[in-house]
This record gives sequence, C-alpha cells and structure tokens, in this order.
Amino acid sequence: MPTYKLLYFNIMGLGEPIRYMLSYLGEDFEDNRIDDYRKWQTQIKSKMPFGKLPLLEIGDKKVHQTIAICRYLGKKAKLVGDNDWEDLEIDIIIDTLSDFRTAIWTYFYNRDEANKKRVKGPLFNVTIPLYLGKFDNIIKVNGYLANGKLSWADIYFVAILEYFSFMIEQDIATNYENIRQLRDKIHGIPNIKKWLDKRPETVW
Repeated sequence: MPTYKLLYFNIMGLGEPIRYMLSYLGEDFEDNRIDDYRKWQTQIKSKMPFGKLPLLEIGDKKVHQTIAICRYLGKKAKLVGDNDWEDLEIDIIIDTLSDFRTAIWTYFYNRDEANKKRVKGPLFNVTIPLYLGKFDNIIKVNGYLANGKLSWADIYFVAILEYFSFMIEQDIATNYENIRQLRDKIHGIPNIKKWLDKRPETVW
C-alpha cells in the first residue's frame, strides 16, 4: 500500500480538498505544513514542480495540481462517473468552479486597492450570486452537483468553501440552503467528520 505525504501551507486553501479525499478513502497521511513563508521562498519553492504547492507524495512519486490529484483519488474512491458522459458532467462542474475561484482570487489578491474597490461591487452583486445560485439550483434539483449522486466534485466543492468564505469575509453559503445541505451531508460522512474533528484549527 502506498504512503501519502502532503506538503502545503498551514492553511486549508487548495490543500483541503486533498485532505478531504484522503480522509474519505480512510488513508492515513502525513499532513506537513509550512509556517515560515521565507523558508518556503528560499529553501523549498525551487524544489517543487513548477514552484507550486500542494505537493502529494504517493509512495516514491511526487505529484502536484489539486484537481488532478482529487480526480485520481476520486477514481480510487469510486466517486467518478459510470461512463464518459458522467465524467464529463463532473469535469464541467469542476472547471466551472475553477472559473468561480479565479474571479474570487482576482479580487482577494488584488494589491491595487482602488481597483479592488471598483471590482468588489460586480463580484459581490453579480458574479458570486450568479455562480452560487446556479450551483444551489443544481443541488436542489439533483441532490448533488453532477449526475444526481455523490462524486469527488461534491467533496472538492465543500472542501474549498471555507477558503472562499475567508476571501470574501463571510460564510459564502449563508443565502444558499441547498449548498448548506450538501455541506452538512459531506461533513457528516464518517471519515470526513473524523478529519474535521482532528485537523489543525486555521482561519482559511
């Protein structure tokens, strides 16, 4: 059996979907966290594939890219589609979620305060309600985000919600009952609940 070692910063961020997936699988994993940003910049970054984290070691192999890793773990967990079309439905949700994440990131990491102030209104009043409203309705109609059944897309989605909430400084699911119900459903999965009960407490 392979051993799993995750390297990421001491936040939930893009590492949390991987932690959720490994937990769902019931896999023990080393959750290695970087607290010292200077050490990351001077000693660790240059050793990473493309200078990025998270990095997951699977036995003697090292891989990066959160979505690719979660898709791989989703296959192991049998949380993928039953055919190519169902896999397409899952990928559509994931890619759409990536578009949404990019919009929020662009706002949150914007260092031009004047520009950040200008884009805040459209983001909060148009973009966020558009995406969350559509995600919420999909869940309302189908129970889940793709194919009417639990998939790795649901786990990825719920795992990253706290990161989104931090970036917009409010619970992103406050006004979306079906998203909250999906979150509760995922958090109620026994292995994921075990992870939530023991994980380090971080803000984001």
